[in-house]
Amino acid sequence: MDATPHLLSENASWWRRRCGIREVLIVALPLVISTASWSLTNFIDRMFLFWHSKEAMAASLPAGMLHFSILCFPIGVASYVNTFVSQYNGAGEHRRIGPIVVQGILWGCFVAPFFFLAAIPANYAFHVSTVDPEVARLEGVYFWVLAFGGGASIVANAMSAFFSGRQKNGIVMAVDSSSCLVNMVLDYFFIFGYVSFVPDGIAGAAWATVISQWAKVVLYGGLIVLPANWREYGFGEARLWDWSVMRRLLRYGSASGVQLALEVSALTFFLLMMGRLGSEAMTATNLAFSINGFAFVPLVGLGIAVSTLVGREIGAGQPSIASNATWSGFMIALVYGGTMGIIFLTLPDLFLTFHKGTDHSVVAQPEGVLATVTILLQFVAVFCLLDATNVVFVSALKGAGDVRFVMVATCVISILLVGGGAAVLLTGGGLYGCWVVLTLWVFTMGATHFVRFLIGRWRSMKVIEPELVSA
Repeated sequence: MDATPHLLSENASWWRRRCGIREVLIVALPLVISTASWSLTNFIDRMFLFWHSKEAMAASLPAGMLHFSILCFPIGVASYVNTFVSQYNGAGEHRRIGPIVVQGILWGCFVAPFFFLAAIPANYAFHVSTVDPEVARLEGVYFWVLAFGGGASIVANAMSAFFSGRQKNGIVMAVDSSSCLVNMVLDYFFIFGYVSFVPDGIAGAAWATVISQWAKVVLYGGLIVLPANWREYGFGEARLWDWSVMRRLLRYGSASGVQLALEVSALTFFLLMMGRLGSEAMTATNLAFSINGFAFVPLVGLGIAVSTLVGREIGAGQPSIASNATWSGFMIALVYGGTMGIIFLTLPDLFLTFHKGTDHSVVAQPEGVLATVTILLQFVAVFCLLDATNVVFVSALKGAGDVRFVMVATCVISILLVGGGAAVLLTGGGLYGCWVVLTLWVFTMGATHFVRFLIGRWRSMKVIEPELVSA
């Protein structure tokens, strides 16, 4: 069946119909606010590091990205609990929700120690890929401290899926916003050395992140054990280890985790290669990525909403309504992405104001860095529309269960990113050449998943037991 909407016959109902723009906005807005709070936290974190030292700022993105790239596989598995919860919810099988959430939490506890084992090869990678020895040392420090919060990030994702998969997104918004507020306050006191027993600078920033992640686990845990949730959703009946449930989670979640890990790892490796261009180029790139978060991270919230609604309707046996959710989300994403792109093109100083007052004795040639960032924001403006396309259609495919295609496509396209970046650096293409490769990568990702959605094979897929899907 064609995956495109009936534009002429249904135009009048785009707003009010089931999974129309109105419903997608209701589901998405709390998640957009939630993910926007992550973006604001990252921006303030890097702004404080920029004020502290150029080296700390330059080290934060590669080390943070490498940590996240290692986090991606386990967190991709845990976050895929959302798809199970949404499909069980759509099928009316509420008591099966608790057991899948418990297995997601158990998964996070199991993989937590591996983040410390990754510190040795990570430290070696930093020293090989980074020209400035001080930046390489700071990258190692940042990565090591973040390892203490790796398990918390995974467990929190599994817990949040219990709420987001049932469209209880106001709770997700409240918990994530509270966690981000804790992070921002601790950032200020830790980075600038106002707390004597916590290392300042980049180590302080990392400890603030770790504490905020564990705070999120405590908040979600307190809500899950409330009697109403505990009884209705089968938490009390869930086994601590249930191989039949864990196997199904790993079967689909692993493909999702590999896809996310490949995508972020390719981007991380690309950024590490760009470290050969020097600390000024890396600082400009870090700032541009941080600013890009204002546009991209809220799209993640919209993507979660699309994935949840698609999963709900697939569980209810209504793939046509799931298609409505996708197209409604796509229209919202295009309007939002286009607006942000115009702002980046016409008002770049709006995002650079906080950095222009930086002490020249701390950051060498800050005006040169900011001038470069202004040019990079032109690339970011293009990213806005490309990311809007990619996020929505990837989310729809994953919400239905078409994760294997997404994984394979990401693998192939990410290899092209790394190869293209290496070719640009070897031929002296410089910073802007690298950003051209990044732009082509995002375009290819979006186009591939858009076409896959149009083909429509996702309509017959599901991740829950087939006999549970409503007729």
